[in-house]
Amino acid sequence: MNILLFGKNGQVGWELQRSLSVLGTVTALDFDSADHCGDFANPAGVADTVRALRPDVIVNAAAHTAVDKAESEPEFARTLNATAPGAIAQEAARLGAWLVHYSTDYVFDGSGERPWVETDTPAPLNVYGRTKLEGEQLIQQSGARHLILRTSWVYAARGGNFAKTMLRLAQERERLTVIDDQWGAPTGADLLADVTAHALRHLQRQPQDAGLYHCVAAGETNWHLYAKEVLALAVQAQPAIKLKANEVAPVPTSSFPTPAARPHNSRLDTTHLQNTFGLRLPYWQAGVARMLAESL
Repeated sequence: MNILLFGKNGQVGWELQRSLSVLGTVTALDFDSADHCGDFANPAGVADTVRALRPDVIVNAAAHTAVDKAESEPEFARTLNATAPGAIAQEAARLGAWLVHYSTDYVFDGSGERPWVETDTPAPLNVYGRTKLEGEQLIQQSGARHLILRTSWVYAARGGNFAKTMLRLAQERERLTVIDDQWGAPTGADLLADVTAHALRHLQRQPQDAGLYHCVAAGETNWHLYAKEVLALAVQAQPAIKLKANEVAPVPTSSFPTPAARPHNSRLDTTHLQNTFGLRLPYWQAGVARMLAESL
C-alpha cells in the first residue's frame, strides 16, 4: 500500500507517520516540503502531487486550526480547510484512492448536553467550523472513497497543549481561573493515529463501511476539571514538582472573550465508530496521564 500523508509535522501528522508505517510505504509531506507540494495554500499544487504520486491512500492531517485567527482571514481558512481537501478528493476519486480526513466538533453549535451523533444537523458558530464543514461536504460530494473522523480537544506530547500550559501557569501563579461551561473529551493524537490505521485495514476488507464517524476518547469533562486532573496527575507522576497554585477557580466562557465563539457542548457520540470497527476507546484520563508521563 502506498500512502500519501499531508501535514506530517502537526500533532496528528507526527503520530500518523508512526501508525501508518505498518500498512505500507508512507510519503509524508508538509507545507514546506521540497520534492512535492504539500502546501494547502496551493490547492492546484497539492492536486498535482496526488496525480504525480498516485497513492493508494491519502491521509490529510493538514488544516487551518487557529480558531480565532480564522475570523480575520476567512478566505485563507477556507482555502486550507475546504478548497484544498476538495481538490485532493477530486484526484482521489479519479485514482480510486482512499481519502482519510479529520474534522471537528466545531461543525455543531454546541447546544444541549447530549453527545452529538453523525446524523445531527451541523450549525457551526465560527469561521473555522464553517470551513471544516465545507471541507467535509466537498469530500462527500467528490465520489472519492473516504473516511472522515470528527474529533475534539486534540493534544499530543509533541508541541504545546492545554495540559502543559496549565502546568506552567501552576508553577508561576497561586490562583488559576479556568472555564467550566465547555464540555468535551480530551483526545490524544496518538489515539487518532492508531484508530486511523486500524480503520484503514478494516476498510481494505470491508469498503462498504466508508463514511463519516466521530472519534474521541471515552468520558467527558470541562476545561476546569481537566486542569485539576492535570495538576493531580502531574504530582503523581513527579512528586518533586513545585506547584505554586493553591486554587483552580471555575469561571464561565464569558470571562475570556475571544474573536471566535466556542461551542459549550463538544461531546461526540462514538457508538457508530466503535460498533463498525470493533473498537473500545479508552477514557480520556488514561491518555492524558500517559502524555504527562512522557512530557515531565
